Amino acid sequence: MRSLPRWLKRNVPKGGAHRSTAQLIRDMRLATVCEHARCPNRMECYAQKTATFMILGEICTRDCRFCGVGKGRPRPVDPDEPRRVAEAAARLGLRHVVITAVTRDDLEDGGAEHFCRTVAAVRQSTGATIEVLPSDFAGNRDAVDRLVDAAPEVYNHNTETVPRLYRRVRGRKADYGWTLEMFRRIRRRSPLLRVKTGLMLGLGETEEELLDTLADLADAGCQMLTLGQYLQPARRCLPVVRYLEPEAFVRLGQCARQLGFAQVASGPLVRSSYHAREMVGQV
Repeated sequence: MRSLPRWLKRNVPKGGAHRSTAQLIRDMRLATVCEHARCPNRMECYAQKTATFMILGEICTRDCRFCGVGKGRPRPVDPDEPRRVAEAAARLGLRHVVITAVTRDDLEDGGAEHFCRTVAAVRQSTGATIEVLPSDFAGNRDAVDRLVDAAPEVYNHNTETVPRLYRRVRGRKADYGWTLEMFRRIRRRSPLLRVKTGLMLGLGETEEELLDTLADLADAGCQMLTLGQYLQPARRCLPVVRYLEPEAFVRLGQCARQLGFAQVASGPLVRSSYHAREMVGQV
């Protein structure tokens, strides 16, 4: 792996405040994408008593080449997991809860019903707003509709990259056309639901391709956008093609706003759920 430029190097938070969050996650037998995807911001977020819960197990059925989450044959769904997520969110005092998941193509509904049960449990136990960050449900329209009807405040799905690189980055089951159709479907079914997406930069995309993709996503109904630098989480994952300087992210964020995105977070260390609460206006 290439050495990181100076603007991507993070200092470990002083005082060990992150340890109590990590311990709570362990005690509750929960997973976070912060740990499994090796997010560079995880210690900062843990120190602020926040985390992105990852449900439906710790093993993904997809062959995405950008992600550090384990691949293989997952275990059966844990029916008690929604309750534990809700309890952990309440104990952390979260005002905005982000729930993501591994992709579960082995399940008929892709795990949509389990997502809905988790949303309901968190809503019952906290006064928090809720953001879901699911897979594409392998084109299952009923699964998307079911999760929209659970009425999270934000429906987030990461587009990840430009169409030319889609299969190489996201795997053979990924479909850019379905991604756009899914966003349109969400907006039609629930016009007030905020729709969010994110892309990683530095995988070999051109700026022209990126701007064309952002125009597609804005046209499909996405209102919220995150842009961040791709970092290779493991040796088996794709290498970084280019490190963009911070100034490039500022300029691209401005371009995204001009294309119609209402809220944009753009920076080298921005991730899909990084400072998610601020993006929904809860400071």
